[in-house]
Amino acid sequence: MTAQLKSSSHGQTMVLTLSNPALRNALGPAMYAAGVEALNAAESSPEVRTVVITGEGPQFCAGGDLQRLQANRAQAPDVQARSIEGLHSWIEAIRAFPKPVIAAVEGAAAGAGFSLALACDLIVAAQDALFVMAYSNVALSPDGGASWSLVRALPRHAAAELLLCGERIGAQRLHALGVVSRIAEPGQALASALAMAQTLNARAPNAMASIKELINDADGASLNSQLARERDHFVRNLHHPNGGIGIAAFLDKKPPRYE
Repeated sequence: MTAQLKSSSHGQTMVLTLSNPALRNALGPAMYAAGVEALNAAESSPEVRTVVITGEGPQFCAGGDLQRLQANRAQAPDVQARSIEGLHSWIEAIRAFPKPVIAAVEGAAAGAGFSLALACDLIVAAQDALFVMAYSNVALSPDGGASWSLVRALPRHAAAELLLCGERIGAQRLHALGVVSRIAEPGQALASALAMAQTLNARAPNAMASIKELINDADGASLNSQLARERDHFVRNLHHPNGGIGIAAFLDKKPPRYE
């Protein structure tokens, strides 16, 4: 079966499913391009307020297809460079996407699969899920923003342990370290992620977009510049129609219905 990225709708949530079960949902260029295309469509759709990325079957993602990587060693180096650029375009699209993106992880998230999960805003993982930065196990270095994400999420030595040693780490430990957002019962990661998405869907889309932008901009920003960004977003959101809806609903003790 050809590797593909399946898209489905669950209310106001788009679910993107990595589908390559014969190779434990290993990634490839077609998936990267489909991921960027799906997010571009979802960004302009008012019907989509959140996105969940998950894997088909019992595994999230085994990372890169080693058979394809081995074949690429016989090609010019720019062949693999273009492939990685495709992955990186998807990672950048997830980061820049103005709506929350949640990874729902069952089984293993290895190599670029782990990188993909880290690019998401939130990670929901089954209790028995395993994560591994598998690159060093096959004499490779990370891609997909793994080094960027881990160094910002963890103390330097913890990030170095994951990247250098290539050892498996359980969802429970990553939850304790603050990388995994929520732990779910085995087999329930997607259901738990959809429940989280439903909660986010009930919030004002403009506020969600502002919060995500502020989180992204905070990396490397000075306090002074970040305070200025917070001021500008706050004022803009206060004067957005949803600001009036939210405040009035709170004062009236009624659930808000945002535009």
